[in-house]
Amino acid sequence: MKLLGPSITVALLAYAIYSWGTFIYHNAIVFGFLRTIPVSTFVQEEDIRYIPDTVHCEDLHYHAPSKTLFTACEDYPETRFQWFPPLTNFNDSSILKTHHGSLHVIDPETKKSQRLTVDNFDGPFITHGIEVLTNPEQPNAVYIYAVNHLPNPEPVIAIHPPPADVPKARSQIELFHHVIGTTTATHLRSIWHPLIRTPNDLVATSPTSLYVTNDHLYRDHGPMRFMEDRYAKAEWTDVIYLQFSLEAPSTPAETDALAGVTAHVALDKFHNANGLGHSRYENEVAIASAASGVLSISELPSSPLSKSSMITVLNRIEFDSTIDNPSYFSDPYAGTADSVDHSGFVVAGLGKAHTLAQTRKQPEAKDPVMVWFAKPVKQEENGNVIWEKRLLFEDDGTRIRSASAAVLVAIDPEKEGGKRKAWLFITGFVSSSVVAVKVDL
Repeated sequence: MKLLGPSITVALLAYAIYSWGTFIYHNAIVFGFLRTIPVSTFVQEEDIRYIPDTVHCEDLHYHAPSKTLFTACEDYPETRFQWFPPLTNFNDSSILKTHHGSLHVIDPETKKSQRLTVDNFDGPFITHGIEVLTNPEQPNAVYIYAVNHLPNPEPVIAIHPPPADVPKARSQIELFHHVIGTTTATHLRSIWHPLIRTPNDLVATSPTSLYVTNDHLYRDHGPMRFMEDRYAKAEWTDVIYLQFSLEAPSTPAETDALAGVTAHVALDKFHNANGLGHSRYENEVAIASAASGVLSISELPSSPLSKSSMITVLNRIEFDSTIDNPSYFSDPYAGTADSVDHSGFVVAGLGKAHTLAQTRKQPEAKDPVMVWFAKPVKQEENGNVIWEKRLLFEDDGTRIRSASAAVLVAIDPEKEGGKRKAWLFITGFVSSSVVAVKVDL
């Protein structure tokens, strides 16, 4: 066996040191090891609102046709710290017998929230990511898709504690129908498939098809999950494409969620696939690698039914913090007032994510937040897009604890003396309320 020459050995060693040094530095930035407690953005008292009855709402969607915000909230502060699989909180699932989450509609003008009464649904609802899609056959109505992190029924009937190889949760997706302007929604069915393992966020492409992210391979707290979060090359998560009927066929209760559901992997070998959102065009989505702080602008396959047709990553935007559910702000006043199109991506994340392993079980803790805005400023000949990034808002965790989603709702420039401003709505998986902040575009 021929040994490498000294110069080659030194070069390889230098490359390895550089690579690991770059990785360690990036990790330290994203997880906030090198960051002091974020300086809270100064906001005039009249420019910040706290929306009542919006406890622990992880995701937030702006439905432009109805000018309405939708979210799913846990409602009870105790639930997240007793049972929330995404944070590996598996303390006590018995709380779910009396504590259920709910769907909420928020009026961005009045800053008031309305809980929806749901017909045909009385089971536990452990909320996470949601999606809202206009009903193409009824424009004044929407379909709402929501992740529900249920306990696995197998361990419940098995020996306690359950075997280590049996997942503690068996998460599924709930499908609801809601007529805009009413205070009710109807539960149409539950959706489950073995490929849905650790669902986080959703994007619907039709009433009967959607993409869902699995955010982790390892479901419980431990060294492998730690490595999965911290090592960017741990590309162990995926995005699943689902098709289903609007109503489950009449089958035994325990299999209703699987009835009529087909699924396949649409994107694999992705690091910490977390938030999933709509993008600039109908055939684009934005996928957040939360622990990497990277947003991947991606193209959906033209033939999604083909198992060989995969999502294609087109462009990546790197941020200096962890990120979560992305939203795309389509500027309705582009070209007016300042003659600038302020469309772009809004992403929220944690300022000191490295402390989450401790704070996830502490109801009184603070989790600092950072909310970013990125808009395209130049497209190069090779198709790569140059993005302008800026921090819209940050807080030390006092005004809002954790940030997992944020959306911009534009304000008519005539109401602001020609200035371009918007209301920034921020929510978090352990925030006591949705917060609205007036910001400059």
